[in-house]
Amino acid sequence: RSRMTPPPRRDPHDSVLLLAFGGPVRPGDVRPFLDNVLRGKPVPRERYEEVVRHYEEVGGASPLNRLTFAQAEALRDLLARAGPALPVYVGMRHWEPYIAETLAAMAREGRRRAVGIVLAAHRSPASWEAYLTAVAGAQKGLGEAAPVVDYVAPWSDHPLFIEALAARTLQTLRTVPEERRAGASLVFTAHSIPVERSRQAGYAEGLSRTAGLVAERLGIRAWSLAYTSRSGNPRDPWLEPDIGDALRDLRPGGARDVVVSPIGFVSDHVEVLYDLDIAARRTAGDLGLGFFRAGTAGDHPGFTQLLSTLVRDVIARA
Repeated sequence: RSRMTPPPRRDPHDSVLLLAFGGPVRPGDVRPFLDNVLRGKPVPRERYEEVVRHYEEVGGASPLNRLTFAQAEALRDLLARAGPALPVYVGMRHWEPYIAETLAAMAREGRRRAVGIVLAAHRSPASWEAYLTAVAGAQKGLGEAAPVVDYVAPWSDHPLFIEALAARTLQTLRTVPEERRAGASLVFTAHSIPVERSRQAGYAEGLSRTAGLVAERLGIRAWSLAYTSRSGNPRDPWLEPDIGDALRDLRPGGARDVVVSPIGFVSDHVEVLYDLDIAARRTAGDLGLGFFRAGTAGDHPGFTQLLSTLVRDVIARA
């Protein structure tokens, strides 16, 4: 007698799961955190110690966890007002609360089906597949008790995301001295990844589309895209130009000021606080460039509205 496969579970959505990278919350966490991130990766010891120093220079910790929980709270409040009222959980890949811990807590609390949002707008193996793999591993460990997770659609060019980024960029552009504002150069930035991984995922193309839409919304025709936080084997091709090289290329053209907008990140963390606010600012100062860094989308009301819209879209599809 043939045995039929049971149909997939169709519980109503009863929760939201935000997924983020995680970061050390105090100085003593930095090395254990980096050990988690770099486990199994052939990273030279000097690079490891260099990143430790980066954390020391930004205060010995990362604000990412705190900011992610603030995003969760803002989303929970908006859903409570506009519906549907759902609890919002946070799971981190590389620090507490780990994704497996969060799914276990959701299972204990009877959650059966969640809307999943990876807090990275531009997809790559590290910013998408790695999260899905971590969730799948946690679900396997929980067995039948594991909540189903339905992920939101891509949102790197969603009008609400563009609105939030444009607002942040405009706010910073307005801090450039008025007599020099029209001549300020606009540089969008994101985390560099290997060229081949970018090609497979369409990562660079997605970033370029986001940047173009933000610039169009601001009425700015001339802009550029640069990358930060390169690591790995120096012989492997990674996305370029590095932000430092991009700044050096601006000066011969007569630029006096640069506005840097980190569209590749939705919250501040070490890649923003060190690579831009310290290292890139220092390079700009050496070049005689005024340096103005835009905020990330993270706590802008438009970004919270985006998250709630994505949640409702998944529920409507179901």
